[in-house]
Amino acid sequence: MIGKKNIVFGFIFLAFTAALGAKMVNMYEEYGSVSAEKQAHVGRLAQLKVDGFEEQLEPLDAKQIAMANTDGILSMSKLSNVEFGIDFIKGGPHAHGNLEALLNIVAGFILCFVSIAAWQKQLLSWGFILGTVLHAGMMTLERVFDMAWAGQVLQTGIGPILILASLFFMGIAVAMGFKTEMVKD
Repeated sequence: MIGKKNIVFGFIFLAFTAALGAKMVNMYEEYGSVSAEKQAHVGRLAQLKVDGFEEQLEPLDAKQIAMANTDGILSMSKLSNVEFGIDFIKGGPHAHGNLEALLNIVAGFILCFVSIAAWQKQLLSWGFILGTVLHAGMMTLERVFDMAWAGQVLQTGIGPILILASLFFMGIAVAMGFKTEMVKD
């Protein structure tokens, strides 16, 4: 069963990329504190405007207003940076990894029902696995583990190309040799 390795790989990779959700949950703790900090600084600015830039009935000078404004701007920037960190994982390795893991599971299962030459099945099987490693795998190494070299591999686009080619040729294989029962390899 040539597709078995895709099914095994898919479940293991799915467990790994799904676990990135727990990492993002931990990042939301920082998000909560940074969000509260932003609300305090921006809320103070809003109140200063309402009060005619007076605090405790004392007018603020330009330096005090500028400092309050700077605190507000920096707190919004800090919140934006925390949100970006979460989205950088959520929209990349987490989403793509889960999808490509499930794709491997489905492709492996379908390969068990396709009657084509063994070398063709192996090529399809390894195409899905290598495509996933070179796409979602490299994205995970780059974005979660800060390995810049993985970003260079990712930029080649070879992972998505392998996955798309495997999908295309899987369609041809299914059209030519799909059986209603499992095929012995």
